[in-house]
Amino acid sequence: MASNTIVNRVKEFLGRFPPFDKILEEDLKALSEHVRIKYLEPEQVVFNEGDSPGEYVYLVREGMVKLSEKGEPVDICDEGDIFGVRSMLSGKPYVLKAITGEDTLLYLIPIVVFKPLLGRYNEVALYFAAGLAAGQIVLGHPKSPDETHAVAEIDLGRLQGLDSFSPKRSLVTANKTTKIREVAQKMTTENVGSVVIVNTQGFPEGIVTDTDLRKKVVTGQQSIESPVSIIMSSPVVTIKENTPLSDILILMMQQHVHHLCFTADGTSRSKATGIVSERDLLLEQANHPAILVKEIFQSGDINALPIIRDKAEKLLSTYIRQEVSIKTIAGVITAINDSIIKTALRYARQKLESDGLKKPELKFCWLSLGSEGREEQLLRTDQDNALIYEDPQEGTEETAQAYFLRLAEIVIEVLVACGFIECPADIMARNPRWCASLSQWKQYFRRWITVPEEQALMYSTIFFDLRPVEGDIVLVEELEDHIDSLIERESIFLNHLAKNAMQNPPPLSFFKNLLVEKSGEHRNEFDIKLRAMMPLIDIARLLTLSHQVKGLRNTVHRFEKLSEIEPEQEKLFQEAIMAFELLLRIRTKNGLANGDSGRYIPVDRLTKLERQMLRNAFEPIKALQQLISVRFQLSYFR
Repeated sequence: MASNTIVNRVKEFLGRFPPFDKILEEDLKALSEHVRIKYLEPEQVVFNEGDSPGEYVYLVREGMVKLSEKGEPVDICDEGDIFGVRSMLSGKPYVLKAITGEDTLLYLIPIVVFKPLLGRYNEVALYFAAGLAAGQIVLGHPKSPDETHAVAEIDLGRLQGLDSFSPKRSLVTANKTTKIREVAQKMTTENVGSVVIVNTQGFPEGIVTDTDLRKKVVTGQQSIESPVSIIMSSPVVTIKENTPLSDILILMMQQHVHHLCFTADGTSRSKATGIVSERDLLLEQANHPAILVKEIFQSGDINALPIIRDKAEKLLSTYIRQEVSIKTIAGVITAINDSIIKTALRYARQKLESDGLKKPELKFCWLSLGSEGREEQLLRTDQDNALIYEDPQEGTEETAQAYFLRLAEIVIEVLVACGFIECPADIMARNPRWCASLSQWKQYFRRWITVPEEQALMYSTIFFDLRPVEGDIVLVEELEDHIDSLIERESIFLNHLAKNAMQNPPPLSFFKNLLVEKSGEHRNEFDIKLRAMMPLIDIARLLTLSHQVKGLRNTVHRFEKLSEIEPEQEKLFQEAIMAFELLLRIRTKNGLANGDSGRYIPVDRLTKLERQMLRNAFEPIKALQQLISVRFQLSYFR
């Protein structure tokens, strides 16, 4: 029996992490009394694949443990992570090998003591059941009670009564010799999160998902020129079409997989016909984004919009946990946000009309700017917006602007109620400067482009990403034509933009550590927006402007277009896409966990795998900055 001092230290540590934070203090203390502490040196084996289940589940107190399957790394455990749970619950041999990556201190929790707690604490049982249903290897890191895996949110009783399930989209396939790069491009083109690997007869042999690309390719473990067979998961779990949803979910939970493959006879010895993912099951539920959008437009009460937007936040959290592609998530959240704006505009016009304020007979368009303009505002950060309207007749300018300012004021009030805080710099349509006529907007851009001083460049990073949301798009098209002609005449402006895009070099110190804030409120935190995301955003904008590409604001879409325009740089641009999506995912996860913008990340909360993935994401930033330095002759440009 451990001493009271050690027991208290163990109890205090366990209580910091789920699911132990759900256990009453007396039970947690009783559990802690039986915990063994074990020190291991680097490269010591905890257990091997095929070993019989031991007497313990393991929790990392300090250090790091690497998990692998058939020699391939699959996960990394660090402080607070639990592993060995699957064998504890199933009683089956270990399917992974666990080996320390550095000096490591483990807590060994006896199964005979811990397992009874699952029956007494529903939240603890749910925590493990949700993780295993998701196929998670490692369980750990703080989550709120409603942030358990999305499978736990599916109502099994409801699923029992639903009709059988069949695939609703065409199957995307490849063969084992296809290059990883080609598979990634196919997933992007087809907008899917997985590809089934089939043989010459069309029988399924493996599956590749977004997660495989991030963990096995983005981390640098495999080259994008390697055959996809190196990273595919095999064998594929198969099932017949028209299987009840409840059976699909149960099979996923039993096999610990995210996807099932439909085949002609339900076995892997017949042709693959479709695929179903946990995401597809979620879409069968009432929180389908299309239902939310419909609910927004049909809402007769403007006060209902914040409630609906809260549902969208839960949907975002679910999608992030479900590893849904960032491109898909961004499209869904943007559609929901745009629907709220359109509904708010409709409400504002009706309110002004009821107040006796008549709309001028002028075309107008509401603009989203910044991250929302780029369709990258997943979290409810501050709002950046503007309004453009047709040139009014002489003598009616003040009356026209007064109407649109009041309109904007009402819309912004609705957005604030929905959780979008006001822009600290007041870059919003209620500001008379950013609620202006087409002629006035043309003057703004003429001044910024012809005299590219510091503030002009700052505005460029915001207003060059303007996106029409509601209104007459012809105003925006005319403004964009004006911008293109100005840049063509004042090409030196692009050199200034290029110089501005070089302000944040890859954020690694000499010792390959993440550069963090040295002082202030966010001391020792990593600014993922400024130091990692903005360089990619700025470079994508710069290069598409240099090619006079119109209508593209999204960073991923811009790099995709650049891949077509500059095929010799396709590999670099594809790496930039993967890096940006990874950064946006990490920021979103951090923001959801902390209830903020996710911009500042405590480095000690990142797992070692996330830190390594971040470091690899900085490589394309460095390469892109070298490219624009040469292309825009920045060594001669001072």
